Amino acid sequence: MRSSTNPVMGSLSNQGGHPFGPANQQQQGGQQDPYGNMGNMAAAQGGVQTAAYHQGMEGAANYGAAGTSDRPMTVDDVVTKTGITLAVIVAVALVNYFIYSANPGVGAILTIVGAIGGLVTVLVSTFGKKYGSAAVTLIYAAFEGLFVGGISFMFANLMVSGVNAGALIGQAVLGTIGVFVGMLFVYKTGAIRVTPKFTRFMVGALIGVLVLALGNLVFGLLTGSAGPLRDGGPIAIIFSLVCIGIAAFSFLLDFDQADRLVRSGAPSKMAWGVALGLAVTLVWLYVEILRLLSYFQRD
Repeated sequence: MRSSTNPVMGSLSNQGGHPFGPANQQQQGGQQDPYGNMGNMAAAQGGVQTAAYHQGMEGAANYGAAGTSDRPMTVDDVVTKTGITLAVIVAVALVNYFIYSANPGVGAILTIVGAIGGLVTVLVSTFGKKYGSAAVTLIYAAFEGLFVGGISFMFANLMVSGVNAGALIGQAVLGTIGVFVGMLFVYKTGAIRVTPKFTRFMVGALIGVLVLALGNLVFGLLTGSAGPLRDGGPIAIIFSLVCIGIAAFSFLLDFDQADRLVRSGAPSKMAWGVALGLAVTLVWLYVEILRLLSYFQRD
């Protein structure tokens, strides 16, 4: 079975992952964003997650066909479980968004808890052999909802001034849906084939992003700035576009992985693992699009 660059879906065969996290912007008046290196740290956490899967999950167990106690997985299972997972993320994100607006201190803490909890949950799913666990997937969704809600509020209301928060977030959501649908069409039409060479290219690209994200984190910690990859300048814009592109093409490998699991008769519970993997990529893509849009909305 071919590996996937998505950390969770990759755990169903080999491994994969992606960085995620908020950008480092400047507030109104040109003052340095007080959340300075939070975006760098979140991105670096995602990069570490990627490296962990690539180093620790080579030759993960082959689940084979469904046993007598479980029916084979279908596409409907994937759609249903993914829909439930995303619904939990959105619901919790809305809750933390309004908590942040009412009490920024509590909202910031919940956002950090969500970022760390989401990462830990994905690692538990991978290394703890909980790939098809509904509980693990829904726990991840709850943590990631906290993260998404807090980051969305920070981008739309704290890091960018003079912008309608709903418009900025709405554009990021539409952009994420558009990329997802577009890559699904590309996969279905076979315009780009998922081959071992393509997979190796994606793995190399993700490792490259990891190195750059970690380097930018160190630079930011040493200088107290956002770093050239997150300061909203030309280099930061290019880096965000690269991350968006890698996330988009990662969907191709994830779709291929799900397709192979369905055709191999994997247990239906594995659909929860597929849902978790798709959610990880969707969140990364959303945050990167939100980050990129915010660059063009600063005063």
